Amino acid sequence: MKKLVIVESPAKARTLNKYLGEDFQVKASMGHVRDLPKSKLGVDVDDNFKPTYVTIKGKEKILRELKKAANEAQEVFLASDPDREGEAIAWHIAQSFNKKDQGKVKRILFYEITKDAVSEAFKQPGPIDTNKVNAQQARRILDRLVGYSLSPLLWRKVERGLSAGRVQSVAVRLICEREDEIEKFIPREYWTLTAHLQRPGTPPPFLARLFKFQGKKADLPKEDTVNKVLKHLEGATYQVAKVERKERKDNPKPPFITSTLQQEAARKLGFTAKKTMLLAQQLYEGMDLREEGPVGLITYMRTDSVRVSPEAQKKARTLIKEVWGENYLPARPHQYKGKKGAQDAHEAIRPTEPTRTPDSLKGLLPADHWKLYKLIWDRFMASQMKPAVYDVTTVDIQAKETIFRATGRILKFPGYTVLYTEGKDEQTNGEEESATLPPLEEGQELELLKLEPKQHFTQPPPRYTEATLVKTLEEKGIGRPSTYATILSTIQERGYVEKRQKRLYPTILGRTVNKLLVKFFSRILDVGFTAQMEEFLDQIEDGKREWIETLREFYAPFVEELQVAEEKMERVKKTGKTTDLMCDKCGKPMVERWSRHGRFLGCSGYPQCRNVIPLNSKGEKMEKREPDKSHPCPMEGCDGYLVKRRGRGGRFFYGCSNYPKCRYTNNKLDD
Repeated sequence: MKKLVIVESPAKARTLNKYLGEDFQVKASMGHVRDLPKSKLGVDVDDNFKPTYVTIKGKEKILRELKKAANEAQEVFLASDPDREGEAIAWHIAQSFNKKDQGKVKRILFYEITKDAVSEAFKQPGPIDTNKVNAQQARRILDRLVGYSLSPLLWRKVERGLSAGRVQSVAVRLICEREDEIEKFIPREYWTLTAHLQRPGTPPPFLARLFKFQGKKADLPKEDTVNKVLKHLEGATYQVAKVERKERKDNPKPPFITSTLQQEAARKLGFTAKKTMLLAQQLYEGMDLREEGPVGLITYMRTDSVRVSPEAQKKARTLIKEVWGENYLPARPHQYKGKKGAQDAHEAIRPTEPTRTPDSLKGLLPADHWKLYKLIWDRFMASQMKPAVYDVTTVDIQAKETIFRATGRILKFPGYTVLYTEGKDEQTNGEEESATLPPLEEGQELELLKLEPKQHFTQPPPRYTEATLVKTLEEKGIGRPSTYATILSTIQERGYVEKRQKRLYPTILGRTVNKLLVKFFSRILDVGFTAQMEEFLDQIEDGKREWIETLREFYAPFVEELQVAEEKMERVKKTGKTTDLMCDKCGKPMVERWSRHGRFLGCSGYPQCRNVIPLNSKGEKMEKREPDKSHPCPMEGCDGYLVKRRGRGGRFFYGCSNYPKCRYTNNKLDD
């Protein structure tokens, strides 16, 4: 009799088959096999939230084959992924077996699909972790209770087909609140004053910014203040007052965890979180390397631990010494500190075999898989290298009662930056990169080339990108590594958020739904409460909290909120309301409808007539206007004129008629 091994995917099965002998049979469950029913709640709230599980549609044949194989097997090893979802898959498969076959079941865990890891896993089989299963059940039931209660409410109050999720709705709230901040933001004027200086007759020049005026930190809120400083500086001499030189080390970043991989893949590769996780899953489960066959290239990609095994560190250090030299090798391997509560049984995301360089896989992997593997490999190898070392110089320059400050940074030793530097999110603080400074000494007189005053306006906070939203979700404790990609894709698929030029914008529908949910379900949509629920789920997984009691504590106040919302939530549903306005194309009545982009009038003769008229947020017709050619575009070299356009939320603005070649906009132009 053979031993049966059950995994989730055929790719994982193929890779495992490579390491297991003829005594083993490997089968794939194709993910979950059982779940709550789609057609009803499936949770008995009066009987300790007892769930009713059914076989997922289309999985009946797979489950029959697994049960038959288990019945004929000597032993059954459940080798699904080492997280809550994987544990739940293993539990559901075992629960579907005959009682006598359940006694054959053993759980094995591995965090990379390599010969050594697989061999070690089979030496240490264990039982299914019921605490992990209970944590997964609690999350699933929580999400079902919220979704199956809020969605019908939204159907009645807003539009049929809408849905709401416990964690996704909080993410939408963050995006809506950021949009509110941007709309309410009032720019504040401020000025900078920069001195262009050089050693007398000795280029190149360098820049120094006004730092202090009359003993106080420089504050230039308006032009009058700048003019006062300029008048004060008339006839001034400029002299180096202070030179401070420091050596500064820039340590490498730790190897990737799930959230940082998603952020960096978004910044550097332009990948969505969903795409990143799909590619990473395939790299983990095994890629076909021709003669070598299927190979698992990275460790498990759902992790919040930055730990690295000593064996992997040793291989990386050997390679660093061979390729970059001993100067790049720290005396001892770096030990990175993970965040509180990280699952240390997992490792960070790293290549399973550091000597398998990206160059060696060029042409063997599809382009996007190769890019992601290279990103993971580069980050891991860099994490094991010495810090970069900089000489940082700060120079204060005295002119009468003013101090100008110049800073410079010179790379002294590249360290890990020879291989990798982390991408950056959009900055709004106006900070400038440090420049290279010429040799300067205290007491040295300088030649002023010019003083450059410059007007600035404070900028609103930037809209979220997928990278910055994942970072915020992680910082606030909303969701877990395995959920970020689903959260991001779900809120876009539901039409609550849309992505334009990598930025996340709430749609009118998203803002409408968010406003209603925040008003009537403030507890569920509270960031702190959602983070606390994640902590409770972690405690259930650790065996420190009862899952049924957790659900009970959540559900009682939720039912009260639901009853209030049923009675008092206003109806904004407008679909199908016939108006007195006749279609100007076919003469039939126009009907007021609602879409994810807001309200509009659509012809009742649809689909034969597709005439539509947009409505603003007050339900008023928005008439199309001809371009106002009396306002030429002010951009130098542009022959366009300003066209009135409608932005998000029904607001108008003026943009150049040559868009996208010219991107000039103006929000304050008079009609």
